[in-house]
Amino acid sequence: MIELNQKRVVLSTGIELDVVDEGPRDAPVLIFLHGFPESHRTWRNQIAHFSGRFRCIAPDQRGYRGSSKPQEVSEYTPDKMIGDVFALADALGVEKFTIVGHDWGGAIAWGVAYGGMMNGRVTRAIIANAPHPVLFPKLLYTNRAQREASQYFREFRDPANDPLIREHGLGTLLIKVFGDGLASAMEPEEQALLLEDWSDPDAAFGMLNYYRASPMEVLPLDAPYELPANYAPFPLPKLAIPTLVIWALDDQALPPANLEGLDEVIVDPQVVRVPGCGHFVQWERPAEINAAMDAFLARTA
Repeated sequence: MIELNQKRVVLSTGIELDVVDEGPRDAPVLIFLHGFPESHRTWRNQIAHFSGRFRCIAPDQRGYRGSSKPQEVSEYTPDKMIGDVFALADALGVEKFTIVGHDWGGAIAWGVAYGGMMNGRVTRAIIANAPHPVLFPKLLYTNRAQREASQYFREFRDPANDPLIREHGLGTLLIKVFGDGLASAMEPEEQALLLEDWSDPDAAFGMLNYYRASPMEVLPLDAPYELPANYAPFPLPKLAIPTLVIWALDDQALPPANLEGLDEVIVDPQVVRVPGCGHFVQWERPAEINAAMDAFLARTA
Protein backbone atom coordinates (compact mmCIF):
# COMPACT_ATOMS: atom_id res chain seq x y z
CA MET A 1 0.00 0.00 0.00
CA ILE A 2 1.29 3.45 -0.92
CA GLU A 3 2.14 5.41 2.23
CA LEU A 4 1.02 9.03 2.39
CA ASN A 5 1.84 11.24 5.36
CA GLN A 6 -0.53 14.00 6.43
CA LYS A 7 -0.18 17.18 8.44
CA ARG A 8 -2.80 19.36 10.11
CA VAL A 9 -3.41 22.71 8.44
CA VAL A 10 -5.55 25.40 10.08
CA LEU A 11 -7.31 27.67 7.57
CA SER A 12 -8.11 31.33 8.10
CA THR A 13 -11.80 30.33 8.23
CA GLY A 14 -11.19 28.15 11.30
CA ILE A 15 -11.63 24.92 9.32
CA GLU A 16 -8.84 22.40 9.91
CA LEU A 17 -7.79 19.97 7.19
CA ASP A 18 -5.55 16.91 7.18
CA VAL A 19 -3.31 17.37 4.16
CA VAL A 20 -0.73 15.44 2.17
CA ASP A 21 2.04 17.81 1.05
CA GLU A 22 4.71 15.96 -0.92
CA GLY A 23 7.36 17.06 -3.38
CA PRO A 24 9.90 19.89 -3.81
CA ARG A 25 8.82 23.17 -2.23
CA ASP A 26 10.09 25.17 -5.21
CA ALA A 27 8.32 23.00 -7.81
CA PRO A 28 5.04 23.84 -9.60
CA VAL A 29 2.06 23.01 -7.39
CA LEU A 30 -0.74 20.54 -8.03
CA ILE A 31 -3.69 20.70 -5.61
CA PHE A 32 -5.75 17.49 -5.74
CA LEU A 33 -9.40 17.45 -4.62
CA HIS A 34 -11.05 14.09 -3.94
CA GLY A 35 -14.72 13.32 -4.42
CA PHE A 36 -17.49 11.40 -2.69
CA PRO A 37 -17.19 9.10 -0.76
CA GLU A 38 -13.38 8.91 -0.74
CA SER A 39 -10.39 10.78 0.69
CA HIS A 40 -6.98 12.10 -0.31
CA ARG A 41 -6.03 8.46 -0.99
CA THR A 42 -7.99 8.43 -4.24
CA TRP A 43 -4.94 10.29 -5.66
CA ARG A 44 -2.35 7.87 -4.25
CA ASN A 45 -1.11 6.77 -7.69
CA GLN A 46 -0.91 10.32 -9.00
CA ILE A 47 0.94 11.63 -5.94
CA ALA A 48 3.46 8.79 -6.20
CA HIS A 49 3.95 9.55 -9.90
CA PHE A 50 4.16 13.35 -9.81
CA SER A 51 5.71 14.23 -6.44
CA GLY A 52 9.27 13.97 -7.77
CA ARG A 53 8.62 16.91 -10.12
CA PHE A 54 5.67 18.74 -8.58
CA ARG A 55 4.61 19.80 -5.12
CA CYS A 56 1.51 17.64 -4.63
CA ILE A 57 -1.05 18.88 -2.10
CA ALA A 58 -4.06 16.67 -1.36
CA PRO A 59 -6.41 17.51 1.53
CA ASP A 60 -9.12 15.47 3.13
CA GLN A 61 -11.79 18.07 2.45
CA ARG A 62 -14.13 19.42 5.09
CA GLY A 63 -16.57 16.77 6.25
CA TYR A 64 -14.14 13.91 5.62
CA ARG A 65 -12.06 11.68 7.88
CA GLY A 66 -10.08 13.70 10.45
CA SER A 67 -10.72 17.11 8.91
CA SER A 68 -13.27 19.48 10.41
CA LYS A 69 -16.80 18.14 10.07
CA PRO A 70 -19.35 20.88 10.73
CA GLN A 71 -22.81 19.33 10.76
CA GLU A 72 -24.85 22.24 9.40
CA VAL A 73 -25.84 21.94 5.75
CA SER A 74 -25.10 25.64 5.31
CA GLU A 75 -21.40 24.93 5.93
CA TYR A 76 -21.14 23.02 2.63
CA THR A 77 -22.32 25.57 0.09
CA PRO A 78 -20.08 25.89 -3.01
CA ASP A 79 -18.60 29.23 -1.96
CA LYS A 80 -17.30 27.74 1.30
CA MET A 81 -15.81 24.69 -0.43
CA ILE A 82 -14.09 26.85 -3.04
CA GLY A 83 -12.90 29.22 -0.33
CA ASP A 84 -11.28 26.32 1.53
CA VAL A 85 -8.97 25.67 -1.43
CA PHE A 86 -7.69 29.23 -1.66
CA ALA A 87 -7.37 29.38 2.13
CA LEU A 88 -5.36 26.14 2.04
CA ALA A 89 -3.05 27.58 -0.60
CA ASP A 90 -2.60 30.69 1.55
CA ALA A 91 -1.84 28.63 4.65
CA LEU A 92 0.83 26.67 2.77
CA GLY A 93 2.41 29.73 1.16
CA VAL A 94 1.29 28.80 -2.35
CA GLU A 95 0.54 31.67 -4.72
CA LYS A 96 -0.19 29.88 -8.02
CA PHE A 97 -1.24 26.30 -8.68
CA THR A 98 -2.87 23.81 -11.01
CA ILE A 99 -6.18 22.50 -9.68
CA VAL A 100 -6.98 18.80 -10.11
CA GLY A 101 -10.35 17.35 -9.13
CA HIS A 102 -12.61 14.32 -9.46
CA ASP A 103 -16.33 13.91 -8.74
CA TRP A 104 -17.28 16.44 -6.01
CA GLY A 105 -13.64 17.48 -5.92
CA GLY A 106 -14.01 18.19 -9.62
CA ALA A 107 -17.18 20.21 -9.03
CA ILE A 108 -15.24 22.33 -6.54
CA ALA A 109 -12.29 22.45 -8.93
CA TRP A 110 -14.48 24.03 -11.63
CA GLY A 111 -15.31 26.83 -9.19
CA VAL A 112 -11.67 27.17 -8.13
CA ALA A 113 -10.64 27.34 -11.80
CA TYR A 114 -13.07 30.17 -12.55
CA GLY A 115 -12.10 32.05 -9.40
CA GLY A 116 -8.43 31.46 -10.07
CA MET A 117 -8.76 32.64 -13.66
CA MET A 118 -10.10 35.93 -12.33
CA ASN A 119 -7.56 36.42 -9.55
CA GLY A 120 -4.62 34.99 -11.50
CA ARG A 121 -3.81 32.22 -9.02
CA VAL A 122 -4.89 29.11 -10.97
CA THR A 123 -2.77 28.43 -14.03
CA ARG A 124 -4.39 25.18 -15.27
CA ALA A 125 -7.29 22.86 -14.50
CA ILE A 126 -7.53 19.07 -14.73
CA ILE A 127 -11.04 17.71 -14.18
CA ALA A 128 -11.93 14.01 -14.12
CA ASN A 129 -15.55 12.85 -14.34
CA ALA A 130 -17.07 15.96 -12.84
CA PRO A 131 -19.74 17.79 -14.84
CA HIS A 132 -19.47 21.43 -15.80
CA PRO A 133 -21.64 23.73 -13.64
CA VAL A 134 -23.37 25.29 -16.66
CA LEU A 135 -23.95 22.11 -18.68
CA PHE A 136 -24.95 19.71 -15.89
CA PRO A 137 -28.15 21.46 -14.70
CA LYS A 138 -29.46 21.46 -18.29
CA LEU A 139 -28.86 17.71 -18.54
CA LEU A 140 -30.68 17.10 -15.26
CA TYR A 141 -33.75 18.80 -16.74
CA THR A 142 -33.64 17.50 -20.31
CA ASN A 143 -31.64 14.25 -20.48
CA ARG A 144 -33.44 11.12 -19.26
CA ALA A 145 -30.23 9.08 -18.81
CA GLN A 146 -28.61 11.74 -16.62
CA ARG A 147 -31.71 12.35 -14.54
CA GLU A 148 -32.15 8.64 -13.98
CA ALA A 149 -28.47 8.27 -13.04
CA SER A 150 -28.80 11.16 -10.56
CA GLN A 151 -31.82 9.89 -8.62
CA TYR A 152 -29.46 8.96 -5.78
CA PHE A 153 -29.28 12.71 -5.01
CA ARG A 154 -32.84 12.42 -3.81
CA GLU A 155 -31.97 9.54 -1.46
CA PHE A 156 -28.94 11.39 -0.10
CA ARG A 157 -31.09 14.45 0.61
CA ASP A 158 -33.95 12.53 2.23
CA PRO A 159 -33.97 13.05 6.02
CA ALA A 160 -35.88 9.77 6.36
CA ASN A 161 -32.48 8.07 5.94
CA ASP A 162 -30.87 9.98 8.83
CA PRO A 163 -31.64 7.45 11.60
CA LEU A 164 -30.05 4.70 9.49
CA ILE A 165 -26.94 6.83 8.99
CA ARG A 166 -26.65 7.75 12.69
CA GLU A 167 -26.80 4.11 13.68
CA HIS A 168 -24.74 2.49 10.94
CA GLY A 169 -22.77 5.25 9.22
CA LEU A 170 -22.66 5.84 5.48
CA GLY A 171 -21.97 2.31 4.25
CA THR A 172 -25.50 0.99 4.76
CA LEU A 173 -27.00 3.89 2.79
CA LEU A 174 -24.50 3.36 -0.03
CA ILE A 175 -25.47 -0.31 -0.24
CA LYS A 176 -29.16 0.65 -0.24
CA VAL A 177 -28.63 3.08 -3.13
CA PHE A 178 -25.86 1.48 -5.20
CA GLY A 179 -25.66 -2.16 -4.12
CA ASP A 180 -22.43 -3.65 -2.81
CA GLY A 181 -20.20 -3.09 -5.86
CA LEU A 182 -19.19 0.54 -5.29
CA ALA A 183 -15.52 -0.22 -4.59
CA SER A 184 -15.32 -3.75 -5.94
CA ALA A 185 -12.37 -2.93 -8.22
CA MET A 186 -10.38 -1.38 -5.36
CA GLU A 187 -7.54 -3.06 -3.50
CA PRO A 188 -8.79 -4.78 -0.31
CA GLU A 189 -6.65 -2.61 1.97
CA GLU A 190 -8.10 0.55 0.38
CA GLN A 191 -11.62 -0.81 0.79
CA ALA A 192 -10.91 -1.39 4.47
CA LEU A 193 -9.82 2.22 4.94
CA LEU A 194 -12.98 3.49 3.27
CA LEU A 195 -15.23 1.25 5.37
CA GLU A 196 -13.60 2.69 8.48
CA ASP A 197 -14.14 6.25 7.21
CA TRP A 198 -17.80 5.55 6.42
CA SER A 199 -18.49 4.24 9.92
CA ASP A 200 -18.19 7.73 11.49
CA PRO A 201 -21.70 9.30 11.55
CA ASP A 202 -20.32 12.85 11.72
CA ALA A 203 -18.27 12.21 8.59
CA ALA A 204 -21.27 10.53 6.94
CA PHE A 205 -23.40 13.63 7.40
CA GLY A 206 -20.50 15.85 6.34
CA MET A 207 -20.21 13.91 3.07
CA LEU A 208 -23.96 13.95 2.45
CA ASN A 209 -24.11 17.68 3.11
CA TYR A 210 -22.32 18.26 -0.20
CA TYR A 211 -25.49 16.99 -1.86
CA ARG A 212 -27.86 18.69 0.57
CA ALA A 213 -26.22 22.10 0.08
CA SER A 214 -25.94 21.79 -3.71
CA PRO A 215 -28.20 24.04 -5.79
CA MET A 216 -28.64 21.28 -8.40
CA GLU A 217 -32.29 20.29 -8.83
CA VAL A 218 -32.95 16.60 -9.53
CA LEU A 219 -36.58 16.09 -10.47
CA PRO A 220 -38.38 12.74 -10.33
CA LEU A 221 -38.36 10.65 -13.49
CA ASP A 222 -41.98 11.41 -14.33
CA ALA A 223 -41.43 15.19 -14.41
CA PRO A 224 -41.25 16.86 -17.86
CA TYR A 225 -37.94 16.68 -19.74
CA GLU A 226 -37.64 20.36 -20.55
CA LEU A 227 -36.04 23.49 -19.17
CA PRO A 228 -38.27 25.45 -16.78
CA ALA A 229 -39.80 28.58 -18.25
CA ASN A 230 -37.77 30.77 -15.86
CA TYR A 231 -34.51 28.82 -16.31
CA ALA A 232 -31.35 30.91 -16.50
CA PRO A 233 -27.88 29.30 -16.48
CA PHE A 234 -25.34 30.51 -13.96
CA PRO A 235 -23.62 33.48 -15.65
CA LEU A 236 -20.04 32.28 -16.12
CA PRO A 237 -17.58 33.50 -18.74
CA LYS A 238 -15.71 31.02 -20.89
CA LEU A 239 -12.96 29.34 -18.89
CA ALA A 240 -9.80 30.63 -20.52
CA ILE A 241 -7.01 28.80 -18.65
CA PRO A 242 -5.61 25.55 -20.12
CA THR A 243 -8.10 22.85 -19.17
CA LEU A 244 -7.92 19.07 -19.45
CA VAL A 245 -11.12 17.07 -19.03
CA ILE A 246 -10.68 13.32 -18.47
CA TRP A 247 -13.81 11.20 -18.82
CA ALA A 248 -14.29 7.51 -18.10
CA LEU A 249 -16.99 6.49 -20.55
CA ASP A 250 -18.58 3.71 -18.47
CA ASP A 251 -19.41 6.00 -15.55
CA GLN A 252 -22.86 4.92 -14.34
CA ALA A 253 -23.52 8.26 -12.61
CA LEU A 254 -22.24 10.63 -15.29
CA PRO A 255 -22.79 9.54 -18.91
CA PRO A 256 -20.63 10.92 -21.75
CA ALA A 257 -23.38 13.41 -22.65
CA ASN A 258 -21.62 15.64 -20.11
CA LEU A 259 -18.88 16.20 -22.69
CA GLU A 260 -21.26 17.78 -25.19
CA GLY A 261 -20.92 21.54 -25.34
CA LEU A 262 -17.61 21.86 -23.49
CA ASP A 263 -16.27 24.05 -26.30
CA GLU A 264 -19.11 26.48 -25.57
CA VAL A 265 -17.98 27.03 -21.97
CA ILE A 266 -14.18 26.47 -22.18
CA VAL A 267 -11.65 27.99 -24.56
CA ASP A 268 -9.99 25.09 -26.40
CA PRO A 269 -10.82 22.27 -23.96
CA GLN A 270 -8.53 19.25 -24.09
CA VAL A 271 -10.58 16.05 -23.68
CA VAL A 272 -9.28 12.54 -23.00
CA ARG A 273 -11.86 9.75 -23.14
CA VAL A 274 -11.18 6.51 -21.26
CA PRO A 275 -13.31 3.65 -22.61
CA GLY A 276 -14.12 0.57 -20.56
CA CYS A 277 -13.64 2.38 -17.25
CA GLY A 278 -16.03 3.31 -14.47
CA HIS A 279 -16.37 6.45 -12.37
CA PHE A 280 -13.18 6.23 -10.29
CA VAL A 281 -10.86 6.64 -13.23
CA GLN A 282 -7.84 7.89 -11.24
CA TRP A 283 -7.37 4.54 -9.46
CA GLU A 284 -9.11 2.23 -11.92
CA ARG A 285 -6.80 3.30 -14.77
CA PRO A 286 -3.92 5.20 -13.14
CA ALA A 287 -1.35 4.67 -15.89
CA GLU A 288 -3.62 6.19 -18.53
CA ILE A 289 -4.55 9.14 -16.33
CA ASN A 290 -0.95 9.82 -15.37
CA ALA A 291 0.08 9.74 -19.05
CA ALA A 292 -2.71 12.15 -20.01
CA MET A 293 -1.75 14.51 -17.19
CA ASP A 294 1.96 14.26 -18.07
CA ALA A 295 1.28 15.23 -21.67
CA PHE A 296 -1.00 18.12 -20.69
CA LEU A 297 1.33 19.49 -18.02
CA ALA A 298 4.30 19.34 -20.38
CA ARG A 299 2.35 21.00 -23.21
CA THR A 300 1.12 23.83 -20.98
CA ALA A 301 4.25 24.37 -18.85
